Amino acid sequence: MTWKDLLQVKVSDNFGLTINAGPVFLVLLLVGIVTLLIYIQRRSTKCKGWSVVDAEVQFGGIGKVKIRPSHEDVQVAHKAWVELVTRKAGLPFDEDHDVIVEVYDSWYALFQEMRSLAKEIPAEKLRNSKDTQELIRLLIDALNLGLRPHLTKWQAKFRHWYEKAIKENGGKSPQEIQKEYSHYRELVDDLKIVNKQIVDYAVVIKQIAQGCKEKT
Repeated sequence: MTWKDLLQVKVSDNFGLTINAGPVFLVLLLVGIVTLLIYIQRRSTKCKGWSVVDAEVQFGGIGKVKIRPSHEDVQVAHKAWVELVTRKAGLPFDEDHDVIVEVYDSWYALFQEMRSLAKEIPAEKLRNSKDTQELIRLLIDALNLGLRPHLTKWQAKFRHWYEKAIKENGGKSPQEIQKEYSHYRELVDDLKIVNKQIVDYAVVIKQIAQGCKEKT
């Protein structure tokens, strides 16, 4: 076998198998292994950097979002994501178990926290970074264009009706009472749309915070 030979395979008379690898083959094999390891390493760390997040957000009609977050942006996004996924606001509405006024309370608390997070970002950083400006838009528009329209249309009217109804129907559960609201179906259908959009919105915020896109 010479150095030019890549691989030599011999089968003996008693069916024994001998494989000899030439130096060129070994070099090629080594290069292949190193290339594979580099690919695996880059793939495993792809989600750990401050990669660009490019997404379409339906919540509030926010639309196209493209952000390369800085360290500070990631911190704010992480706090926003925690607020979203640990509140009722970030879960699908269950008609048999959820109470509408409790969902509204959760939305109100979320409103307060998201506004506080937007305030945390220094004005100087906001002036100098278009990515930070985009993050602020993502937070503020979620409140003004995402939550506010439903709350403006339904919250005051429903709460006014519900406070009276809960006093007059002491023997019924809150879930049973709220279903007696004359516009219950219309309200809940709209609420479910907003809730679904909040869930999808939380996925984008998580992507900004953690750098990885959801697989689902």
